Amino acid sequence: MRILLWHGYLLGGTGSNVFTQAVAREWSRAGHDVVVVCQERHPELYDLGGARVVVPDLPGALLPTFVLDAYPGLEARLLQDFSPAELAAYVQANLAALEGPADLLFANHVLMGGAVGAASGLPWRVYAHGSELEYSLRGRPPLVELARSSLVDAEAVVVGSEHIRKVLADVVGEFEPVLEVPPGVDTQTFVPEERDVALAALLEEARRDPPNPGNANERLPDAGNAERLAAFLDGGRPTVVYFGKLIENKGVQLLLEALRGLDARAVVVGFGDFRAELEALAPPEVLFTGPFEHRHLVHLLALADAAVVPSIFPEAFGMVAAEAAATGCPPLVARHSGLAEIAAGLEAEYPPHLRRLASFTSGDVGDLREKLAELLALGGEERTELRAAARRAVERRWSWAGVAARLLAPVA
Repeated sequence: MRILLWHGYLLGGTGSNVFTQAVAREWSRAGHDVVVVCQERHPELYDLGGARVVVPDLPGALLPTFVLDAYPGLEARLLQDFSPAELAAYVQANLAALEGPADLLFANHVLMGGAVGAASGLPWRVYAHGSELEYSLRGRPPLVELARSSLVDAEAVVVGSEHIRKVLADVVGEFEPVLEVPPGVDTQTFVPEERDVALAALLEEARRDPPNPGNANERLPDAGNAERLAAFLDGGRPTVVYFGKLIENKGVQLLLEALRGLDARAVVVGFGDFRAELEALAPPEVLFTGPFEHRHLVHLLALADAAVVPSIFPEAFGMVAAEAAATGCPPLVARHSGLAEIAAGLEAEYPPHLRRLASFTSGDVGDLREKLAELLALGGEERTELRAAARRAVERRWSWAGVAARLLAPVA
């Protein structure tokens, strides 16, 4: 097939970006002709399996987003702050970038992916990631109506979890068909490693990072990470990892509070407008690194004793938890929305007496501290058993190759 894969943003750093990168790679490896239409200026940094990238020229350099981040060369503005004329101009600019005929246009996000798909004249499907529904559409009738009218002619609306299926129906309305296909993990990249091997590889990747004087670019890893990580990770003290956006809704503040009184250190990976506040809240044994790419994370997670996903806002899925589990690092997730479905998948593989350690009560610092302490205190045999079970859950449920194939499955 010739597939146009439309995505409004970049190809690394956040969930829908990683999703787009991975799906492009897997479809290309499967023999499809894939063109990715997105705002990524450096596609050579990513393994796209032979897919090509086309960058639309946006009017006024205006980019509609759900969370305000810095995009070099563009002016990011919340979707709900765009006028109808600006949205129409944005759609036209993206239509102009769609190259020639295609068997399928696969778009990300109900808006603006749905609007681009509806105007394309091509057979099209759209993946509802959830951030657009919760952050921008909910409670805003004009955007809800635009989304509803756009989705009418979609070949299928795809959701990552039963939770997002319900949110879609609640916010935009009922649609058929809706396909449930969770995001996935590159199980050939995220693999378990011995500690010494993982630490050496992590430090080597950190030494390869581009210069970032004064940490001026929040989308780059912090300056001097190799030396900082070497000192911080020295010795055998239990290690906890958080990686994701540093915004209040991700709940990192709960993790920082839960760490107080525990004999553990934590590495916090990511960027966002809440970083300064989080650094002020953090106990001494917490290291902030800025964002990492997969080339860092595969090794950092293999070093960790637990990865915490403390989000206090609904999540479409829990890709970060699945990536951690693939390395054998047990995730501990807030039990709600799509994260609860990740917890259920882990529990299906965990030994019965350890299933309670897959999740904690959302927003409950005490429960998080208790579960984290128990997880970090596991003995060698139980820890080995749990790590193997976490990896097995990913292999059986969330590999990218299987996800990519299911996204193209015929619609009944």
